[in-house]
Amino acid sequence: MSTHFSFIVPFFNENLFLMMVMSGVFGALRTIGAIGLWKNRMWGFALSIINGVVTLVLMLFMLPAGIVDGLLSGGALVLLLIARYGSAPIELRGRA
Repeated sequence: MSTHFSFIVPFFNENLFLMMVMSGVFGALRTIGAIGLWKNRMWGFALSIINGVVTLVLMLFMLPAGIVDGLLSGGALVLLLIARYGSAPIELRGRA
């Protein structure tokens, strides 16, 4: 009773080694972004935002495994934006 795991896009099933390499690159970029955030650098924030958005876009092609990745990346993206903008209003009042 073994089940075979497969992605929604057949290309990914045929190139699992390239998928592992791509996952390593994304992991390295996330680690670099985290180090930048830890050191309170704006480039770390920008890299983390870009990485989160790219992950959310790519998760659609990696279903069903992309669901968990999307939940975690989406949560991290929301936390980053809350940390950066907090309760700042969208529209500044009092300006003409």
